[in-house]
Amino acid sequence: MKGLWIESGSVQLRDDLPQPEPTAGATRVLVTCAGVCATDLALRRGYMGFTGVPGHEFVGVAIDGPRAGQRVVGDINVGCGDCRSCREEHGHHCPDRTVLGIVKRAGAFAEEILLPDRNLIYVPDHVPDDVAVFTEPLAAALQIVEQVPMTGQRALVAGDGRLGLLIAKVLALAGCEVTCAGRHPERAELLPNGTRHATGVLESTPTDRTYDLAVEATGDPNALARLVGHVRPRGTIVLKTTAERPATLDLAPLVIDEITVVGSRCGPFDRALHALAAGAIDPRPMIEARYPLSDAVQALDHAGRGGVLKVLIDG
Repeated sequence: MKGLWIESGSVQLRDDLPQPEPTAGATRVLVTCAGVCATDLALRRGYMGFTGVPGHEFVGVAIDGPRAGQRVVGDINVGCGDCRSCREEHGHHCPDRTVLGIVKRAGAFAEEILLPDRNLIYVPDHVPDDVAVFTEPLAAALQIVEQVPMTGQRALVAGDGRLGLLIAKVLALAGCEVTCAGRHPERAELLPNGTRHATGVLESTPTDRTYDLAVEATGDPNALARLVGHVRPRGTIVLKTTAERPATLDLAPLVIDEITVVGSRCGPFDRALHALAAGAIDPRPMIEARYPLSDAVQALDHAGRGGVLKVLIDG
């Protein structure tokens, strides 16, 4: 089987990878489209000592199982199925979980993947692959709404990259007054009406601490410290990205101002696909380039350039 392989920080296209074997309760999926995200690029640089096939944003066609012949997307977290997390949280915090393309499970930058039947969600016929492939990152953005009350929030999204733009769209839909802070003013046209784009916010000394909510979506470990000064007392900061380097932070302001810090990872895949199917969010303007699987190395190279939005890999 053909697929992208990362080992010791180097990447290569291989054609000798083992195909997933049919397993009771699991479905093999023929990947038709996969998206490159910041985590994939970090894994290439050696993050987590990753070895294997990356890729966790995907849409494909079920080869076997109860959804055989249907287009599907899927929750990337695979838990044991028996613990409390699996019963109550879809296995997102199962201590024995694997994660597609990230932790002990071959990912979507390959011809086929294997996921439990329970992880897969049917993609309606009217939803094109170019839209459905955004289910995973949109689910991550929607998780913020699951964790933090949204009514009347003034929200600051730090980062105008792939994830930051989706988060800004989600918060705007939830009724927030959103400012998206980044380095690309031209991306204002990708934001919903009424959402403000601002440059230089994180680089300057804050003068107005009126944000109820701030979301870190830059991947920069130093961004959290800069966000603290933008949030009002008893406000909330959501950490949406993982960073490859540890952060140094003075915790005193968090205590003095009683600021809540929320870690946020994967979210509701079913709600994300529903929003995409309903047309509530159209992510296609974020697509910048696409490559066939045979050129997957070049796809990662392209996605790793500064200022690039979404790069897709077609199966």
